[in-house]
Amino acid sequence: MATPSPLGPVGERVPDVARIAALRANALGDFIFVLPALEALRAAYPGAEIVLLGAPWHAKLWRDRPGPVDRVLVVPPAPGIRAPEPGEPESSMDGFLAAARAERFDLALQLHGGGGNSNPIVAGLGARVTAGLRAEDAPPLDRWTRYVYYQHEVLRYLEVAGLVGAPATTIVPTLAVTDADRAEAAGVLGAATRPRVALHPGATDTRRRWPAERFAEVARVLAGDGYEVLVTGTPAERELVDRVVAAAGVPLRPLVGTLGLGGLAACYAGCALLVSNDTGPLHLAAAVGTATVGIYWVGNLINSGHPLRARHRPIASWTVHCPVCGVDCTPGIYPHRPGHGDCPHRDSFVTDVPVVEVVEAARELLG
Repeated sequence: MATPSPLGPVGERVPDVARIAALRANALGDFIFVLPALEALRAAYPGAEIVLLGAPWHAKLWRDRPGPVDRVLVVPPAPGIRAPEPGEPESSMDGFLAAARAERFDLALQLHGGGGNSNPIVAGLGARVTAGLRAEDAPPLDRWTRYVYYQHEVLRYLEVAGLVGAPATTIVPTLAVTDADRAEAAGVLGAATRPRVALHPGATDTRRRWPAERFAEVARVLAGDGYEVLVTGTPAERELVDRVVAAAGVPLRPLVGTLGLGGLAACYAGCALLVSNDTGPLHLAAAVGTATVGIYWVGNLINSGHPLRARHRPIASWTVHCPVCGVDCTPGIYPHRPGHGDCPHRDSFVTDVPVVEVVEAARELLG
């Protein structure tokens, strides 16, 4: 029988749980959103081992890091689960599931989306009880709740934890920064001679990218205010970072491919502010306690905007029509509305966010 909680009904706790599997094998920001659900599981089952079914980068991140994950099992690349990492050896899902069943999981949670691809994997773990999300075309698990696209990601996965008797203990994702992270960041950055801020102008989805020249304008203002301005990016974003640095016309410090994920977390933890598109580093910075100004397409703001405002300012673009062909890109999940909701173009949907709004928010947070 479900019991009430501030975030809705909570199902019955499963007895005699020694080992819990949680499938979440996608990108950085996606993983940050699931941390409160893992914290809820830790509080409800304090004696259980929580095993994340993730990617190789998850295993590196959670090596010797305090938090709700005890161990990582690397799930093989598969459609709808994750892409292979560069140089990763081939492995079979059948072999993985056979080895995972030998773990004798008591609980297995699908924290990976609608379930079309992920629910069969979770069901194949052989756990006593399975739970997760279910879109209309996905097979059911033992306990499930409906996957509805527009829902904040943190709350979505807290509802899954609630299915197995694990009520929320927080709605704010947090990630510990270790001494090894700080040492890595210090080895690259050296000692700060003035307060630091960071900009992250990239995003894998180019529709989420605010123009590089506008990041450069923000950088110029913050440098004029006396801050050392770091510009972070992945190796694939090197050209974009270089454009920001060149357009700013003031000394900036580019950081591309010089820090691992832990070192980047420590780098952001040492900054007074991060200004970023809606992408993994934005959510990483918030999780380590850094103030953020995030630039969002309005649909993504619904699903992933930080819920608190004391130290976080998500700024929304209200563009819903493709800037190239004019297609309304919202009806895709609303089949009774006109239009197909998709187009092949990947031009930015956030160019209507003006520089002045970002600068005002940054200066307010910097105090």
